[in-house]
Amino acid sequence: MTSHPAAPQVSILVPAKDEAENLPAFVAQCDAMIRANAVSYEVIVIDDGSRDATATVLADLIRQHTWLRSVTHRAQRGIADALRSGYLAARGAVLVFYPADLQFKPEDIPRLVQPILDGTSDMVTGFKQGHYEKAFVSRIYNGLSRSLFDVPVRDLNNVKAYRREIMDDQPVRPDWHRYMIVLAHAQGYTVSEIPIAVYPRVAGRSKFGIGRIPVGVLDMLAVWFELRFGQKPLLAFGMLGAGLFALGVLAGLGALGVLLWSGIGLRWVWTLIQTCLLLGSVFFATGLLGEQVAVTRAEQRELRRRLDALARERGGA
Repeated sequence: MTSHPAAPQVSILVPAKDEAENLPAFVAQCDAMIRANAVSYEVIVIDDGSRDATATVLADLIRQHTWLRSVTHRAQRGIADALRSGYLAARGAVLVFYPADLQFKPEDIPRLVQPILDGTSDMVTGFKQGHYEKAFVSRIYNGLSRSLFDVPVRDLNNVKAYRREIMDDQPVRPDWHRYMIVLAHAQGYTVSEIPIAVYPRVAGRSKFGIGRIPVGVLDMLAVWFELRFGQKPLLAFGMLGAGLFALGVLAGLGALGVLLWSGIGLRWVWTLIQTCLLLGSVFFATGLLGEQVAVTRAEQRELRRRLDALARERGGA
């Protein structure tokens, strides 16, 4: 019978896009961290469609370290997809999101992980300490996020550690990794933060800039709508549609009364009535369709939970 190595306690997921220059130093720092800790780790580097020598460097490093593994995307798919691929390949009960650009040192990973291993938190995120090039974008993003979401942390989009089951419930959506904390907190998971030092990038260049702000704002609104009305879309579209329809009906009755009383018809009022009735009907119908989509999604989530439970039962048998 073939024996399989014991699963590690912690899986570090490392999205990497054109990080050939940084990977050797990053892996060396991970090696030093792993050797200094009793907790068992594995590191999974997700090569997200790199066009430099990342694949070659990574293959050489894997031959040197038994705890290092890789997942490859043939084309760039983004951090959210990279974390999803890493999660599917990971064996640890605790997952860590850590970039390969050396702006965060692997020596801080045990501090992120420990509250989860101690059972005092389900997710731990880092709060950046020090100067970094994306500070302006980060301040805007975090400020807008705090204005919409009630979460007990200051820095939503940073390195983080979290229980594996949190990923089980995450929507598979591009760029929604930024809102993992918001979504997890909304589902009842406990969230905490610790200060994490940030360092200047050693090599390569940042893939993000001020142009990401409009995309982030739209994603933020989408997440807000998902949390507020995702389960009951008729509350949003139905109420709006009913309100517009009622306004059209009331305006019509008023205009009809004026017409009967004075014999004068107001064209702009009739235009308003038609618009309200039409938009009200469209919004209400959209809400009804949204309800059908929500029912289908709920059934899919329940099916996935049952499949996951069955897989765990078979794995424990």
